[in-house]
Order: sequence, then structure tokens, then C-alpha cells
Amino acid sequence: MLSHSVSLVALLVAVSLQAPTPDKVAAPDSAAEAGWTSLFNGKDFTGWKLSKPESFKVENGAIAANGRASHAYYDGPFLGHTFRNFELKVDVMVKANADGGSNGGVYILTEFEERGGNVRASGDFPSKGFEIQINNAYARDQVKTGSLYHVADITESPVKDDEWFTVHIVVKDQTITVKVNEQQTVSWTQPADWNGGREGPGRTIRPEGGTIALQAHDANSVVYYRNIRIKPLT
Repeated sequence: MLSHSVSLVALLVAVSLQAPTPDKVAAPDSAAEAGWTSLFNGKDFTGWKLSKPESFKVENGAIAANGRASHAYYDGPFLGHTFRNFELKVDVMVKANADGGSNGGVYILTEFEERGGNVRASGDFPSKGFEIQINNAYARDQVKTGSLYHVADITESPVKDDEWFTVHIVVKDQTITVKVNEQQTVSWTQPADWNGGREGPGRTIRPEGGTIALQAHDANSVVYYRNIRIKPLT
């Protein structure tokens, strides 16, 4: 009887030693964060509308952007894909290449355009909304990751290629704040007389808000986007 009791105690001790302690329990999926809603299912483009489908594919739970300038617009049912005051988080990885790095971007307060009305040398880009730049080392553009493109630019990226990082964007009333890995890079408040600056009149905070979009910049750039989640603000 004693031997049986000792064996039982030994078994319980062994099980308890193998059980994970609280600080070793895996963190919950980003989409499960309280108050946040996932916009991408990690499997396909359900709820998304692509201006050039050939520039996007899903790889290992992420949206891979590579090809002619194109944008993947959120077009799903959550809040009618229209957001005004909100927080948005996107996990991003930029792939290095022989040309000095890749280029991409996250658009906010925008709307679907099959052919973007903002034409640059590298292609057509959305004419409405703001772009949060994704560019760690792309040599042909000195506007780097964490910039509010051509509104509040930074020239040194806070992160490196080939590593995942999180872009955290907050839009509240007339202010846009950008953080990269929770390091603030931009806090910009739209002036009363703002006309859109060098990107034109569409680059304004509009009362009706808009959707979000992910950028494929060019055929030599490869950028991955995953864990795309949003939290409405009052």
C-alpha cells in the first residue's frame, strides 16, 4: 500500500513538473486580443478586393505582395469596411534583395480603385487616403518605414529587412499616430487649411472615413503582411 502511494505521488510530481508554468504559456493569437477584429483569415482573400490579383498570393498565413504596383483593399463585412476612428495593427516582413531592399505600404482612409488615380513612375497608387510607408532599405526612395508618406517623412528605418515587425496606426479625430514595434515614428494632426500636400487633395482625413489597403510596389519587391487586426474607437 505504501509502495502504491509513493508511486502515485511520484507520478503527480512528474506531471506537475511537465506542465507549463504561466510565464511559458504561448501568447494568444493577435486576432484574439480583446476588442480587436481580424480582417484576414490567413487562408485566402475572402473579404478583400485586389486591383491586380497577380501581384498577391497567400503564403504560410501571410499576404505576399510581389509584382506590378497594386493594392489589396479590405472589402469585407466588418463595419461595412469603412473606418473613421480606429487602431490598426499589421505584422510585416520586408525581404532584402540585390537592389537594396523591398518597398510596400499600408493605406488607411482609402477606397477601392482598380487603377489608382495617383500616378508615379513605378505605377498607379490610390488617390485617396494616407500611406504608411514600408521601406527599410529600398535605395530609390529615402522615405522609410513608419513615415506618413509625403506628409510626415522619416529617413531612417527603425527596423531591418527579413525580420517581422508590427506597424500600429491610430486614427483619432484629426490626428494620425504611427508606431513601429511600439516606437512612435509619427504623430500628425491635420491642419484646418490642409489641402493634401504634394500627393493631392485626396490625401485628407475625410469625415466618412474609408477602408485599408496593402501595397505591392514593384516586381523586385517582396513584402509579407499578416495578423491584420483593427479596433474601432469612439
